[in-house]
Amino acid sequence: MKDKRILYVSSEVIPYLPETEISSMSFEAPRMVNSKGGQIRIFMPRYGNINERRHQLHEVIRLSGMNLVINDLDMPLIIKVASIPKERMQVYFIDNEDYFKRKATLTDEEGNLFPDNDERAIFFAKGVIETVKKLNWSPDVIHVHGWLAGLLPLYLRNYYANEPLFNHSKIVTSVYNTGFEGALDNKMMEKVKFDGIEDDLISNLKEPTYSNLMKVAIDNSDATIIASPEIPKELSSYLSTVSQPVLEYKGMDEFASAYEAFYQTEVLV
Repeated sequence: MKDKRILYVSSEVIPYLPETEISSMSFEAPRMVNSKGGQIRIFMPRYGNINERRHQLHEVIRLSGMNLVINDLDMPLIIKVASIPKERMQVYFIDNEDYFKRKATLTDEEGNLFPDNDERAIFFAKGVIETVKKLNWSPDVIHVHGWLAGLLPLYLRNYYANEPLFNHSKIVTSVYNTGFEGALDNKMMEKVKFDGIEDDLISNLKEPTYSNLMKVAIDNSDATIIASPEIPKELSSYLSTVSQPVLEYKGMDEFASAYEAFYQTEVLV
């Protein structure tokens, strides 16, 4: 992995959020690449329940200040950064007062999904890509974790299809069992269509369930990793029909060599 550039885009990363399958792998995978001499960047949302003082987040003025258009509304993009202690790894945080100030991640106190999670996902995808453009950092691999990051492959392959910085970037999506019940906003497809993305590419978003959102991510990726011991049967069946490489589940004790080999022999080819 020496000198390879890997961009990790995740809905959650330890130590900034509690330990889960997603937050753990979003820390361990970049740490593995870092230890092998690769270059990494990590992006996640700056949820309002992340303690900025404790984790020493600070705004990066030169990267902030852009407005992203979400469903015909201008939404200011704020970029913050912090370093994971003892790991020599920086994490970039995508922030916006309307979308990420609330003191929770994806659901309210009753466990109900926030009604604007679809717009938050669009904002996060665009915010990551626009920030990487400002950094002028061309990744060899973009590895996506968590459904809130699930629109990034779609936007990169379509809305940003003519962006030369990503001409040679390969996209890997990790599919977890950590989804959500029900569906996101029923106007999600219309909001994505506002960005000029064709109907046939997002037909699954007519009913934006967890499985359908992940199907859109898979369709726009170059490879997929099954990241939980079990995933929804609907997604297992779907993955059996795709032509891209699929890495079966690997536990924490064996993922490092498996991911490294997968990147090098199946993705970077």
